[in-house]
Amino acid sequence: MSRVDDLNLFLRVFDAGSISAAARSLDLSVAVASQRLRALEHSLGVRLFHRTTRSLTPTDEGLALAAQGRPLVDDLQTLMSGLRQAGTGVSGTLRLTTSATFARHYVSPHLPEFMRRHPQLRLSVDLSDQMHDLVTAGFDLALRIGAMEDSSLVARRLAANRRVLCASPAYLRRRGSPARPEELAGHDCLVLVGSQGRADVWRMHDRRGRELAVKVDGPLESSQGEVLRDAAVAGMGIAIHSTWHVADDLRAGRLTVVLPDCRLPETGIHAVMPQRRLVPARVTAFIDFMVEKIGGVPPWERDAAAKPRRSG
Repeated sequence: MSRVDDLNLFLRVFDAGSISAAARSLDLSVAVASQRLRALEHSLGVRLFHRTTRSLTPTDEGLALAAQGRPLVDDLQTLMSGLRQAGTGVSGTLRLTTSATFARHYVSPHLPEFMRRHPQLRLSVDLSDQMHDLVTAGFDLALRIGAMEDSSLVARRLAANRRVLCASPAYLRRRGSPARPEELAGHDCLVLVGSQGRADVWRMHDRRGRELAVKVDGPLESSQGEVLRDAAVAGMGIAIHSTWHVADDLRAGRLTVVLPDCRLPETGIHAVMPQRRLVPARVTAFIDFMVEKIGGVPPWERDAAAKPRRSG
């Protein structure tokens, strides 16, 4: 085995925190994996892990090797893969993670076409709202919605993420439509709970351009936008939703835009990947494909008939 293979084994052990788990992922026996890891340590002249009967903890040297060695292994594997695949098109396994709700509407329906275009490619798709660490979890790519905060990642914007306040016509008939943002404090508001806690301060700009922050409350909170969407359609209150999530409900009149002259902060929908000098062809191909499908004016905004109905 080459030192690159041994370094790749080390990185698997580092990420998994277990020699046995790393060995399984590489289809090796635990004995062979342990032997190769010890040989790597011997060749380097340093110990890479502190070992006990119950734990495996990287040493300072192990941490340094993981930080500096991972980009080299990624680049070399990408380069070798590209050379092997020259003239044969996109291949290998693309590991993708994205929001389940967004994927169901705007990613999953297009995957068969993408696979037909690249028949030598395999896809591994994780549908989760959890914000994975792409490097340690082994993902090539994520589709993320919202503000970009991790500067260690490379992002390409695919589309705008416009958001609106919305409620069902039944709720607005029962409670009335707020005329000013301040009136939201007296309404039943459906609150998203995220990694930063309850998103119960709603920020927006009114028709005069003033920035306002309104503290809201209501009968239901959830970490899942689907729960809040269902509750809004059922008439339980006012919610903030991305237009991609409720476009069909707005078209059909199941939901109505509230305070249409107010503008909520706009974020984006991004394709996100780890920092790499060489981006695998499979990643570039998928990003270009998603730009084709949702870039520019996204599909949920394209149909003139999809303009949201507004509260009166």
